[in-house]
Amino acid sequence: MKSVLLAAATLLLLTTHLYCQRDYFTPEEIDVVRDAQQIDTRIAALTHVVDRRFATLKVDVKAPPFKESPDWGTAPSGSRLELFIDIKRVLEKAVDDIDNLSERPTSMVIIDTGEKKKKKPEGFAELFPKAVRDLAAAAQRYQPALKAQLDVTQDPAEKGAILGSLELCDEIIASVAKLPAPPPPDPKKGKN
Repeated sequence: MKSVLLAAATLLLLTTHLYCQRDYFTPEEIDVVRDAQQIDTRIAALTHVVDRRFATLKVDVKAPPFKESPDWGTAPSGSRLELFIDIKRVLEKAVDDIDNLSERPTSMVIIDTGEKKKKKPEGFAELFPKAVRDLAAAAQRYQPALKAQLDVTQDPAEKGAILGSLELCDEIIASVAKLPAPPPPDPKKGKN
C-alpha cells in the first residue's frame, strides 16, 4: 500500500512540474521575437534575450550597446537556475530557427525596408550567413562567462544547464565553418 501511495505522489509531483513549467520568455519578449520575422533580426532579438538573462545574473558577457525600448518590458526575473535554463532554451530556439531555415530556405521572410532604393533587397544568400555569424559571435561572447559560472556553481542542476549552453555554443561556433566565405569589403565604402 505504501509503495502505491509513494508512486502516486511521485506521479503527481512530476505531472505538476510538467504543467507548471516556466516560460523562458517574458510576455513582452514573446511579442518582440514573434515580430522579428526576418532571420537576422530574429537572431538579434534572441541574443538580446540571452544578454538580458546574463545582465540579471550580473554576469558580463560584453554585450553590445542596445537601446532597450518599452517593447521589451521589465527585466527578466528568476532564480539562478531558472535564468541558466532560460539561456539554454533561448540558444536552443536560435539553433532551431537557423536549422529550420537551412532546411527550407524558400520559407525565409524578407522584409524590404526601402532603404536601398537602387539595390534589390537582400535575400537568403546574404541574410542567412549574416544571422549564423551574428549568433556565433554571441556564442563566443557567452563561452567565457559560462565557463566562469561553471567553475563557481555548486548546484548540479545549474552545472547541467551551463554545460548544455556551452555545448550549444560549441555547435553554433562550429557551424560558421560550413558557410561560404564572407564577401570582401566594398572598397567604394571607404575606411572608417
